Amino acid sequence: MASQEDDARNRTIAVNRRARHEYSILETVEAGLVLRGTEVKSLRDGQVNFKDSYAMVRNDEIWLMGCHVSPYSHGTDANHDPERDRKLLLKRREIARLASKVAERGLTLIPLRLYFKSGRAKLELGLARGKKLHDKRATLREREARREIDRAARAGARGRW
Repeated sequence: MASQEDDARNRTIAVNRRARHEYSILETVEAGLVLRGTEVKSLRDGQVNFKDSYAMVRNDEIWLMGCHVSPYSHGTDANHDPERDRKLLLKRREIARLASKVAERGLTLIPLRLYFKSGRAKLELGLARGKKLHDKRATLREREARREIDRAARAGARGRW
């Protein structure tokens, strides 16, 4: 009973699969989000789109830009703006560290995953460097090779039994 309750409280809402293809993720950070009530209800329905979203440092705060949270279907005229910028909650020291890395090394902050943790919406933020075309091709080749190895291993395991 408790494990089902934990699963319901700690569930993934959305994953930015494109981020790992387009960027090399150097490190990840967990951040809270400042949300309105209708936004939380939309997130519970899974109504979020990460396409072209990123995070930026503005006035010693980190903001999530370009993340589309669809308006709540049962909301009133007080529904939220789907494209609004959302403040991310991090410790001041983490913000300063991330801001310096983004400024000096040409890195960017990309949202990787949005999930609920103990009833609170959390965002997994990745410090990332953009991949070049040849890096993307190498990643695809490695993934395909791994699939072939797994396929051969499964076929070999079936033959022994």
